[in-house]
Amino acid sequence: MRTIGKVASLWRYPVKSMRGEDLDEVFLGFSGVYGDRIFAFTSSGDSKGFPFFTGREQREMLRYRPKFRSADKAARPVNLADAEKLGSGVTPMYAQPAELMVDVETPMGEVVAIDDPRLVRMLGEGMRSLPALTLVRSDRSMTDCRPVSLFSVQTVEQLSNELGRAIDQRRFRANVYVDLLTTGGFGEQALVGRSLRIGPKAVVSILERDPRCQMITLDPDTGESDPQILRHVAQAHDATAGVYCAVLVEGTLRKGDMVELLD
Repeated sequence: MRTIGKVASLWRYPVKSMRGEDLDEVFLGFSGVYGDRIFAFTSSGDSKGFPFFTGREQREMLRYRPKFRSADKAARPVNLADAEKLGSGVTPMYAQPAELMVDVETPMGEVVAIDDPRLVRMLGEGMRSLPALTLVRSDRSMTDCRPVSLFSVQTVEQLSNELGRAIDQRRFRANVYVDLLTTGGFGEQALVGRSLRIGPKAVVSILERDPRCQMITLDPDTGESDPQILRHVAQAHDATAGVYCAVLVEGTLRKGDMVELLD
């Protein structure tokens, strides 16, 4: 076991495709980051395999800011401390749905409940035709593919250098950004098939490289599209950046935590 880096930042996205939260601490469970992407909107116009309404259809979604009403209940499982006293392997309980309700600040500064019908109308503004949208909720993170996404700050730096301008890491919407000891970007992709301990307890298995899509072209502040970014990643890096992970051992992650290679 050796240290290969540290946690640079931690992100959670309460509503799929809306703006994320930069947190000092997160609980990493088998289904992903606690509170991550537990709300989403599905669309009647999308395929049954991927029914979600996202920034691909409505760029303005990225400008909506979701926030949990009860920050303490959303920070970690409600009985985490008591569960951990019983030893490793005890799965803590998640809060009840009513305790994990979200309010959303719109780009115009209005705050509405996630289940307010007006929010659906707002999300459709500017679209030529709006499909029927349905709010869905799940205790399991409604990620695109895998429970957790990991991205190195070195990869952000390399892409910035290659494109000749600063690239905002938020474009990649990862949960865990790590600062690796190795120089150069895309070092996390060399870890596919390996396991990492992050912090004192959590263990993840690096499953695969993360195939990128239109979302990385969207400016996280304005929603404006820059197709060159995706085109460059496709041509220079096989359309992948960052990695997907599965959680083998649950645990709490904090900024600055060490990242250790286990095998």
